[in-house]
Amino acid sequence: MSSGPTPVSFKVRTQSRVMEVAFDDGAQFSIPFELLRVYSPSAEVRGHGHGQETLQTGKREVGIVGVEPVGNYGIKPIFSDEHSSGIFTWEYLYQLGRDQDAMWEAYLQKLEAAGFTRESGRDQDMSSAGGSACGHHH
Repeated sequence: MSSGPTPVSFKVRTQSRVMEVAFDDGAQFSIPFELLRVYSPSAEVRGHGHGQETLQTGKREVGIVGVEPVGNYGIKPIFSDEHSSGIFTWEYLYQLGRDQDAMWEAYLQKLEAAGFTRESGRDQDMSSAGGSACGHHH
């Protein structure tokens, strides 16, 4: 038996750019694609250890072009910017949905700290900003 939340409904809304997930405990979330992308659990985003996270910019218009199941515990979204290495467990999707307001605010603060405005960083592509994640290209 699973110790974490189990989804009972899952929908990708390409027009409104949100992922709708309902869980067996009654919780329902509508998670923006942009939030999913900037908090991807991949090494490209999180780095290979604490403090190696790479700020994701220019993801306001990102889409999801496909979703692959990963066992019985999660999914792997394929984003329109070709990012597809993040495995989102059901538990992590639940956390993103539950904590999205705080996570969104933290992301906007990181943009500001990096010298972007809250809005420009959402449109500014990192490749034109001269940043590199961990020394190699993904």
